[in-house]
Amino acid sequence: MHNLMLLGNGLLNVLSIQNLLVTGLGAILGLMVGAMPGIGSLAGVALLLPLTYKFNPTTAIIMLGALYYSNMYGGSFSAILLNIPGDSPAVMTTLDGYPMATVKKRPGQALYTSNLSSFIGGFIGIGILIFMGPALAEFGLKFGPVEMTALLLVAMTSIGWLVGDNPTKGIVLTLAGILVATVGMDTLTGSPRYDFGNVFLLGGIPFIPFVIGTVGFAQVMKLIDEKDVGTKTMVEGKMSLKGSLLSLHELRRLLPPAIRSGFMGTFVGVLPGAGATTGSFLGYAMQKGFKSEEPLGTGAIEGIAACEAANNAAAAGSFAPLLALGIPGSGTGAVLLGGLMMWGLNPGPLLFSSQPEFCWSLIASLVLANLLTLAIALGIIPWITRILSVPIKLMVPCITIVCIVGSYSSTNSLYGVIVMLISGVIGYLCEKNGYTTAPMLLSFVLAPLLESNMRKSFIISHGSISIFFTEPIACCFMVVLFAIIATPIIRGILSREKR
Repeated sequence: MHNLMLLGNGLLNVLSIQNLLVTGLGAILGLMVGAMPGIGSLAGVALLLPLTYKFNPTTAIIMLGALYYSNMYGGSFSAILLNIPGDSPAVMTTLDGYPMATVKKRPGQALYTSNLSSFIGGFIGIGILIFMGPALAEFGLKFGPVEMTALLLVAMTSIGWLVGDNPTKGIVLTLAGILVATVGMDTLTGSPRYDFGNVFLLGGIPFIPFVIGTVGFAQVMKLIDEKDVGTKTMVEGKMSLKGSLLSLHELRRLLPPAIRSGFMGTFVGVLPGAGATTGSFLGYAMQKGFKSEEPLGTGAIEGIAACEAANNAAAAGSFAPLLALGIPGSGTGAVLLGGLMMWGLNPGPLLFSSQPEFCWSLIASLVLANLLTLAIALGIIPWITRILSVPIKLMVPCITIVCIVGSYSSTNSLYGVIVMLISGVIGYLCEKNGYTTAPMLLSFVLAPLLESNMRKSFIISHGSISIFFTEPIACCFMVVLFAIIATPIIRGILSREKR
């Protein structure tokens, strides 16, 4: 009750004309930045940070918080309509969002699913932040390298749910993703790996161009490969607001995965270094373990709902360690932390008691940004889906330009464009030969985190594996890991005995 009263005071503060305007501005800018491939929340917040120098701290953090939060909404627009994720958390949205928009000819429903799930995930994340923010941050602090290693090992087993009908092809691409992730400077020793004397490879393979190429440019090549394109469009016929709405049955389908991923995403957002991208990958992988009305990867509502709810919840959850402990959970969180220090604030255990107006105004602004962004996003869906009515022969050069600009803007170098082109060819060849690229993307994201934390764990334990079984939290995850591995083996033995 006390927290609700503080939230009410924060809402009263946010409802001033100045704060309402910056919240709305942050929400609109976040949508735009999120929908533009290659920019993302990190660059968006970093670019706007200097502009807020003369704002009072509360107004400044309200605008940046709203921008960061609404960016999660915007990333799904280009992912669903163009198969190009606007930001890394929207990568998994392409798996079901694009097929639903183009194969099933239901772009409006795909976007409504995405935005409603984002709202639900964000609502859960903000709710947990309101009632358990400081406590959750303390819990996240218990996750050191040992606990993170055990958690990531469990997460890596989820790749088994993404490999599809052919485990061999899935394992090959998983290993390829891990191999690509190891290119560049070793983060612990500083030793170069697989650089082949190339100075650009020392920095590793940049994630955004790699994803844009594997997912987006591969789609361009697929469109070029189609015969008799002519004046053909991706979606035929006129799209209306009424025809874009979800049915009651479809709303019921999106609720369970959105709620599950909302809770899971908040937990992931609290963990140091995990972030919204890991949250969306894990949300999608978790949905593989639950029943879906349609197979995931074919345009299933459950697939879109799971990853979109998870990334919004993770974005909200990341504010808990940032405010309560002064520990950023992601790159964007680090920029926000820099902003807090620039405005003379010291995030930490005393911030909630020494600066209650600031903390609760920020949380209240997230509530308001969640509502404002949903209203804006739902309002523009009937118009923005008309992109798919553009003839494919015009779409191909447009998408190619978006891929090139997005790749260049994320690296400020032609190196990003080259990575995008090469990964696009690889992605196209993989898809053409029946290799789904999802396991490669998941292993590419998780492998560096796993490697870094596992090596730190072995340094702490002087090479002993027993540390994963003597630490209580890590031991619980290891039990879950062995259960996941043993379950299909035991089922196979039992089924053979029945025969």
